[in-house]
Amino acid sequence: MISIVAERYNIHPQTLRLYEREGLLKPGRTMGNTRLYGPDELKQLELILRLTRDLRVNLAGVEVILNMHRRFQDMLEQDADMILSYIRQEVLDRRVGIERENALVKIEKTKKRS
Repeated sequence: MISIVAERYNIHPQTLRLYEREGLLKPGRTMGNTRLYGPDELKQLELILRLTRDLRVNLAGVEVILNMHRRFQDMLEQDADMILSYIRQEVLDRRVGIERENALVKIEKTKKRS
């Protein structure tokens, strides 16, 4: 909840609302519309606070950095998926006993002799 998070991180609840309005933080909501901060939101908040408090980055700069961070994470996930796909194929090929380099073989048709 917003009051607990604000107290834990020594910030005003209005600051959390500002971060949400600016799109920097997106807490979940209950049926009664109460903000709920999970581990991902708290990690995001810690990054925002590190940037604003320690590095003196303004909110526009924080937005740019967070967007770059998200894009970088997406790229890492895509690379991880591609690597896992390659590994799965290699394991499958080895199980079947086929080396990938020799998997494609040309077969020439032979002429029937009369």
